[in-house]
Amino acid sequence: MTRAADAVPKRLCDVEVELLPRRELVDVATLFAEHHLGLVRLALIMVGDRATAEDVVQEAFARTHAGRARLRDPDSALAYVRSAVLNGCRSVLRRRATVFRRAVPYEPPVWSAESAALLGEERREVLVALRGLPQRQREALTLRYYFDLTDQEVAAAMGVSGSTARSTIARGLSALARALGEDA
Repeated sequence: MTRAADAVPKRLCDVEVELLPRRELVDVATLFAEHHLGLVRLALIMVGDRATAEDVVQEAFARTHAGRARLRDPDSALAYVRSAVLNGCRSVLRRRATVFRRAVPYEPPVWSAESAALLGEERREVLVALRGLPQRQREALTLRYYFDLTDQEVAAAMGVSGSTARSTIARGLSALARALGEDA
């Protein structure tokens, strides 16, 4: 029995056609198993509630799975998913902003009793101050210091140049120090 690909002539109008090698598909299941929890944590910091964070990450993985044949470089799949999560968080925050036109004071997420006991006052102050930063600065600081990404990886995840990422991180650190009442 011959396959359909074998039946295709290698010559088309007297011009020899090279068949391109089939691209390797991204293993989304392995990517999900290894990075799901970290990406949910990233989304949780950005959107403020766990259910929405999980929805954003799930949607990012579903879209990655659907379009995995279009990924040019399977090694950059994690960066692609991370960018998709950030974009999903931005969309959620934009939708929330249209619903709540008036200024709503920040209320930290509700933590369990065990988590609240372990979470020190200092860490809460940092989270409140971080939440008060502009979105881009918050994203840059979270990617740089929470996920320990390099400046170039932060730039790739945010879709900006390396110098923009570095300056955003520096401005975010200064604003965070001011908010916490520390010397910059």
